[in-house]
Amino acid sequence: MAACTVLFAAGQILIKMGADRLVHPTLWSTFLSFFTVPQLFAGYCLYAAMTVLFVFALKDGELSILYPIISLTYVWVAGLSVWFFHDSFNWLKLVGVVTIVSGVGVLGKDAHK
Repeated sequence: MAACTVLFAAGQILIKMGADRLVHPTLWSTFLSFFTVPQLFAGYCLYAAMTVLFVFALKDGELSILYPIISLTYVWVAGLSVWFFHDSFNWLKLVGVVTIVSGVGVLGKDAHK
């Protein structure tokens, strides 16, 4: 599941990088850019890889525990966005990240019962 969150976050960063290269996106040009903008293509390939790994995790795990773990992707994206795009990171975002991590931790405790 950790690999799923990292792949999902990396995919989102690549998709943002690819989206930033689109000048005047229309529905058709955006669809074509999936194949012509390397960052978009790579980002969606990582989404596909994450989906395959998630299927393997779901085979033996509980959806009610595993799916919320995917929310850790938001934690990775928050940090990576600061690194790659120089997005701001304020105390409200920190509270959100701590809330997500705490929530996943609580669910993880419940999984051991």
